Amino acid sequence: MYLPHSDVRPCYGLRTPPRARRIYDGRSPPPAAVTRRFSLTDLTAFIAGLPKAELHVHHVGSASPRIVAELAARHPDSKVPTDPEALADYFVFRDFAHFIDVYLSVVDLIRDAEDVRLLTYEIARDMARQNIRYAELTVTPYSSTRRGIPDTAFTEAIEDARKAAEAEFGTVLRWCFDIPGEAGLQSAEETARIACDLRPEGLVSFGLGGPEIGVPRPQFKPYFDRAIAAGLHSVPHAGETTGPQTVWDALTELRAERIGHGTSAVQDPKLLAHLAEHRIPLEVCPTSNIATRAVATLDEHPVKRMVEAGVLVTINSDDPPMFGTDLNTEYAVAARLLDLDAAGVATLAKNAVEASFLDAPDKARLAAEIDAYTAAAGG
Repeated sequence: MYLPHSDVRPCYGLRTPPRARRIYDGRSPPPAAVTRRFSLTDLTAFIAGLPKAELHVHHVGSASPRIVAELAARHPDSKVPTDPEALADYFVFRDFAHFIDVYLSVVDLIRDAEDVRLLTYEIARDMARQNIRYAELTVTPYSSTRRGIPDTAFTEAIEDARKAAEAEFGTVLRWCFDIPGEAGLQSAEETARIACDLRPEGLVSFGLGGPEIGVPRPQFKPYFDRAIAAGLHSVPHAGETTGPQTVWDALTELRAERIGHGTSAVQDPKLLAHLAEHRIPLEVCPTSNIATRAVATLDEHPVKRMVEAGVLVTINSDDPPMFGTDLNTEYAVAARLLDLDAAGVATLAKNAVEASFLDAPDKARLAAEIDAYTAAAGG
């Protein structure tokens, strides 16, 4: 259930930006140009205070340098640096495969239930500082259970952290339990078992991450069928580092309700039209795509073509500290790529609410908060 944030207040004392002449709503293209009578500083402040939801952000990938360094110090046999400054160099990736190697080295720091709880609670604290009111956090139980953390201890740790963080920070967390595709069908079976048999209260969806090359989506169909039958939503990654056929496979075989990344969807006009017609959202993560070399440069990022095709686009941070970003930064990047003013940025925030798995009353409540903030700021 969505609860208003209690500690971080919207920044209503902004210089008034102009009203958007046209706001991107996922059904029509954004304006070719928007008259800007406010500075980048103003827009950055607007984004910082904007109530937001995030739908594509990974649990371990959200560990801040401070927390990663603390965990590394607790586990000195790890190759992960214990100096937060040295982590900046450690988190420079040659390609997607190197990113996965680094990511898994951080996963290896999560070795007991207290590590899990600490990480989860601190993620919520960082989200609250960004005015993220609601987040669907992608969690990979198999990465922890295969390292010896009992499944019940793992789920109890994330649930305890979720409830404590919501009470203290007002940020609502929900879970997507994610199959690490590179670990094969054994990991799929384990993830489906934990999701369906233990079914923690905060769990809303079932996903598939990790490398796409050499990991075809259709083989995971039985596990998604089981999760969907148990009432979970389907949200696999697809089309990040492979072509549009991977997205089609996610839609037809895994019955995807949202697509993680979907970067290559722009290569297939029929796929874009299908996504737009059926209002299937894409979870777009611009800086992540550059960091992992899925896209060469920001100026080449396909998000504008997605928007022009009428696809419902949401903006997300993926693995923010690893990529030197956060959700506020990703909104600023999207504003530049889509040529949006404050009101257009607010509508992107409402896209995330629409695409979320909140129930209808809570969606309406959070959307109304975004509208009220935008109106007060003059957007």
